[in-house]
Amino acid sequence: MEVTGARILVVGLARTGVALARFLAARGAQVTVTDAAPPEKLAEAREALSGLPVDLELGVPQPSGVWDYHLILLSPGVPPELPWLEAARRQGIPVWGELELARPFLTLPLIAISGTNGKTTTTTLTAELLRAGGLRPLVGGNIGIPLISLVEEQSGHDVVVLEVSSFQLDTAPGFHAHRAALLNISPDHLDRYPDFAAYVASKAGLFRHQGAADLRVLNHDDPAVRALAAGPARVLFFSAREPLPWGAWVEGELIRVRLPEGPEAAFPVQEIRLQGRHNLENIMAALLLALDAGVAPEACREVLARFAGLPHRLQYVATIDGVDYYDDSKGTNVGAVMRALEGFSRPVLLIAGGRDKDSDFSLLAPILKGRVRHLVLLGESKERLAQAWQGLAPIHLVADMAEAVRTCRRLARPGEVVLLSPACASFDMFRDYAHRGDTFQRLVREEAYGRKT
Repeated sequence: MEVTGARILVVGLARTGVALARFLAARGAQVTVTDAAPPEKLAEAREALSGLPVDLELGVPQPSGVWDYHLILLSPGVPPELPWLEAARRQGIPVWGELELARPFLTLPLIAISGTNGKTTTTTLTAELLRAGGLRPLVGGNIGIPLISLVEEQSGHDVVVLEVSSFQLDTAPGFHAHRAALLNISPDHLDRYPDFAAYVASKAGLFRHQGAADLRVLNHDDPAVRALAAGPARVLFFSAREPLPWGAWVEGELIRVRLPEGPEAAFPVQEIRLQGRHNLENIMAALLLALDAGVAPEACREVLARFAGLPHRLQYVATIDGVDYYDDSKGTNVGAVMRALEGFSRPVLLIAGGRDKDSDFSLLAPILKGRVRHLVLLGESKERLAQAWQGLAPIHLVADMAEAVRTCRRLARPGEVVLLSPACASFDMFRDYAHRGDTFQRLVREEAYGRKT
């Protein structure tokens, strides 16, 4: 739509909301930004909009004059099912997210990556592989850089690599990715979706509007993902369990890749720096996207030999008295914790808990039993976790992360692992998962070095 002169409401004054407001104001839109949080909690965002012709309506659950707007734009964390937004739709007012607004302004091909777990790592790795192949990618989306802020940077680049969440797909009816990878789907965000089927349907929006020339990369080992192969687009599967006629698979200590029209290559696992069997799936997806885009296998091998992963994703922190401490603060759902635990053959002391997303924690019972020696639980969900995991291991309820680390230090034995993998969101006690992980790392290092860090 034409934004110049249009009355547009932006809902949510976080990073995406600020980017939307700046983009629209620069194009002559009449912009109002609303957020239910009180103004004093939004000082940084308000400063970012200082001097711009943007009206602010803060600290209210519902803005005034909703029916006067031509368009309503939601930040990803805003539930599109809010009653006043549903009413706006009934009045014929479009309710979009930033992906939909950015779509007509994009001139570059789009590679999109989604999944319950692993999408940030895979997005980053895919961009690194493309760079090694001589391409110049822009990277954004759910990874932390709003897509709308990349519109002005397209000159001098060749492709956009986008991490996409289900929330973003829900408000992007025209979304079209030229290449798209869906890594996995496990129960998550069931506080926002009525059931798992609705969550899967949301993820399927990744392939919306794909045609015969487009590519979808799918996890063959995940039944919910494998079922999304139908459609006109080309399909390449990856598997950590069995060989495939085309695509990527693990064979012994090799990743093998075979494309219908392109290179056939093998990548020795021992030469790959990114550790963890679960990361082999992320690597295979990234390889398929990059090789299909024309990157040579030799360039991919160079990247895999040096790419070590991202902070707060099974990140090694320190060894104290023979005990290894790992930060997996990004493990905010059941599937992520399962993958983290599968990466260790040694006994684990698990720190978990936070804000519940209506997850089924009982799904973790089989892997917790016999593998986790102590459960250290904190946050809003600790009592619910204790009930779900009763009898699987000794349970310790703690008040905060400092007590969690002290408890693990007291209980852990040489050769064991202390793992922060919360299975929950962080917002009950921390700003975000990174703040939670940074706090854990700081406390571990204080234990290791005997002084404040």
